[in-house]
Amino acid sequence: MSTQTSNSLFTLTIAPAKVIRGAGALTNCGEAIARKGNRPLILGGDRTLAITETHLQPILQQLQVAQASYGADCCEASLSLLKQKATLHQADVIIGVGGGKALDTAKLVAHQLQLPVVTIPTSAATCAAWTALSNVYSESGAFLYDVTLSQCPDLLILDYDLIETAPQRTLVAGIGDAIAKWYEASVSSGHSEQTLIISAVQQARVLRDILFQKSAAALQTPGSDIWREVVDATVLLAGVIGGIGGAQCRTVAAHAVHNGLTHICKHDSIHGEKVAYGILVQLRLEEMVQGSQLAAAARQQLLKFYTEIGLPQKLSDLGLGNITLSELQTAAEIATSPNSDIHRLPFKVALEQLMAAMVSTTAPIDTTALRVLIRGIDEVQE
Repeated sequence: MSTQTSNSLFTLTIAPAKVIRGAGALTNCGEAIARKGNRPLILGGDRTLAITETHLQPILQQLQVAQASYGADCCEASLSLLKQKATLHQADVIIGVGGGKALDTAKLVAHQLQLPVVTIPTSAATCAAWTALSNVYSESGAFLYDVTLSQCPDLLILDYDLIETAPQRTLVAGIGDAIAKWYEASVSSGHSEQTLIISAVQQARVLRDILFQKSAAALQTPGSDIWREVVDATVLLAGVIGGIGGAQCRTVAAHAVHNGLTHICKHDSIHGEKVAYGILVQLRLEEMVQGSQLAAAARQQLLKFYTEIGLPQKLSDLGLGNITLSELQTAAEIATSPNSDIHRLPFKVALEQLMAAMVSTTAPIDTTALRVLIRGIDEVQE
């Protein structure tokens, strides 16, 4: 994460103050948590809190603990209630336990109350445990805005035993979310001559290569050394890239498409699945607008990889096989709104171009067919 001030100072929030990782990490971090506070408020989903209670109880039994469910999403109503609960409990540290939305909620509550925060991911679906960023959604799950936080978490605890209890789908989604770093950072920042941004882009390339080489084997052998390497890649290394490179290395079209889809998708798919589909849309746009053969080849490579590990390739894979033109246009309008990250692309994207890309992610490299598709959408809109 990064911010540029009026006096040209450049501030980076790169990493958590401390990371503890390993099998059974939770059983050995009681002292580290206690250093952050004696009255923790633990935030998570109802199911997650029940599952992790046995993991957390031994290390928290000497502390004055309260728990609270964040609900279905990191939304303004939940944030307001949770801040009240933290105040009533006189919490001096917030502990977030769960997936990306639970951790985003915990980080944002801690940020608003100026309290330290501990993140304990229960899956490898995102890098939310690492980052100084929280996404805020509506109560129905539609993306609204993100909030840049003052710092990364004070403590991140990555327990491989806990991560292994998550459905495999979450790791697959995490692979999709993490691999997007290369496709987004390279197109938005690959030309940069700034040392740290160059480093972030190259780290994104390394991340991509690790995932290409190791994901299939990792998914076949949960708990193995190679599985742990992929978990580290999705939870930790993906966060490093945004920390070193700042906002311009974080999100471009793939995440913009995700944000649009949340307004029509409901809960049929999870974050990384939408982002993975969004990468294909971004590459399709590069083919359409720039005539990029490199993007065309990259899309074909990704389609093969997605087939191998089970990531979505088209709208129907996201539960949107019966999407209407109106719904497609709604998602595209959100994705191309004035504040959207899609504008970090090095070219302008028209609404009809994005709609065409969204319905042709698996198309063969055929520019004639694509022109017909765009013209058809234009006619329907008129």
